[in-house]
Amino acid sequence: MAHEAAAGSRPVPPVGGWRRDVELPSERGASRLVMDELLEQLGLHGWSPTDIFGIHLAAEEAIVNAIVHGNKLDPAKTVHVSCQVSPELARIEVTDAGPGFDPASIPDCTLEERLEVPSGRGVMLMRSFMTRIEYNAKGNGVVLEKRREPQAD
Repeated sequence: MAHEAAAGSRPVPPVGGWRRDVELPSERGASRLVMDELLEQLGLHGWSPTDIFGIHLAAEEAIVNAIVHGNKLDPAKTVHVSCQVSPELARIEVTDAGPGFDPASIPDCTLEERLEVPSGRGVMLMRSFMTRIEYNAKGNGVVLEKRREPQAD
C-alpha cells in the first residue's frame, strides 16, 4: 500500500527520505535536540509504533553513552549525530570525541552474576531493537540500522 496524504492530512515525506546531522553538547538531556524530530520523521515515513519505540530506545542509549561514557560530560567535547529515515530504513550514526572502547569487552548482562548490576544493558538493548549495530575501529562511533520488515498482506 502506497503512503499518500490526502489534502489536510499529514505531510508526505520527501522522496528519498529525511536526513539530519547535528552536533550535540556533552550534557545530560542533549539528545532532545534531535530525538523529537527523529521520532516525528519515523511516524511520517510510516514506521510502526513498535519500531519507533525500539529505534527511540536504541538511539537514546547510543547518544547518552556517547555523552556520559565517551565524552565524560566534558563541555569542550561534542557528539556528532547523523540520522537518516526512509520508509525502508532508519539509520542513526553517533560519534563522540572520547578515546573509544572495545564493545567485545562489555560483559554479558544476562549472566547470573550480572543480573543485579545496574549498568551494561545499553549495548544489549541496541542490539535487540536494531537490525544492525556496528562500531568503528576506534570504538567511539556506532551505526544503528533498522530495516523495515516486509508487510504481510
